[in-house]
Amino acid sequence: MTPPRAPKVFTGTHGPEEGAGTGTPWPDDVPPDQDDTWYPLREDPWRARRMEYVIACFWGITALCGVGLMVFYWNGGQTQVEGALMAGALGSLGAGMVLWARYLLPGHDVTASRGHHVSDPRDRAAVVESLSRGTDAMMSRRGFLVKKVLVPVGGIFGLALIWPLASLGPRPGRALYHTKWYPYARLVTEDGRAIRVDDIMVDGILTVFPEGYIDDASSAAVVLNIGDRQIQARQGQGGFEVVSGADGIVCFSKICTHAGCAVSLFNVISMQLICPCHQSTFNILQDCKPVFGPASRPLPQLPLGVRADGYLVALSDFVEPVGPGFWNRSGD
Repeated sequence: MTPPRAPKVFTGTHGPEEGAGTGTPWPDDVPPDQDDTWYPLREDPWRARRMEYVIACFWGITALCGVGLMVFYWNGGQTQVEGALMAGALGSLGAGMVLWARYLLPGHDVTASRGHHVSDPRDRAAVVESLSRGTDAMMSRRGFLVKKVLVPVGGIFGLALIWPLASLGPRPGRALYHTKWYPYARLVTEDGRAIRVDDIMVDGILTVFPEGYIDDASSAAVVLNIGDRQIQARQGQGGFEVVSGADGIVCFSKICTHAGCAVSLFNVISMQLICPCHQSTFNILQDCKPVFGPASRPLPQLPLGVRADGYLVALSDFVEPVGPGFWNRSGD
């Protein structure tokens, strides 16, 4: 009968206050001897090489899907096809990684209790050395996968992921602060008809654009005749309205300061403009100050003037940015 093997013990020099001291038995559920160069296919080089080719095929699919993604995107794009290509690329990349880790990377699966032990510095150094040997072995023995397959595939697929950034359009620069309104631009309707002072009756409202830019949505504005009512102008913006006889003509941006919807409803009784998207309500006589809903800023007002022939013109662009707030605009 074979006598039982003596239990392995720790031989470190650390004291009891650091964990287990000298003579503490080695945990029974931790293998005492492990070969950190072992991997599942080490004893079968032919199968290991074949597994490399299988992994290379998966990553090749990733590269092909990346090229296909760029081609479809360049030719106008098709959401369903692009989604399928993206799924194929990521799935193949992941499958290759799983096979590589499962069959070609060194190491053992060990499940054990940690206990209350603190590793000796020499043991920690040995673990680091072991990990380094495993990494070096991976890079040296698997040069075909790393250098000839993974690196170029990663470059192609990475380029394919960057490609859709073109959809974001050009950098806005200062465009978010300005519209197409310019000094002495005539106010025109969406069909290009220029507006005179007497074209707008009392309590009337029209949607207008700067002449030559009727397709620019950010420049849309509403011009109103408030009659003999008095408007409370914001500080520094007095005189933006045009007074003709007993009538007063005012013009405000049509872009809601909450989410950018078109402020298209007019309550003539309360003299309020209303955004139909989220019911933000602006009091015209209080210089379009929001009195209800989620909008927090008044609608910007357009400075108006009248030419000698009676046409309404803008004296400048809006003096403040139109539309909803964004991250670097003061006051939002």
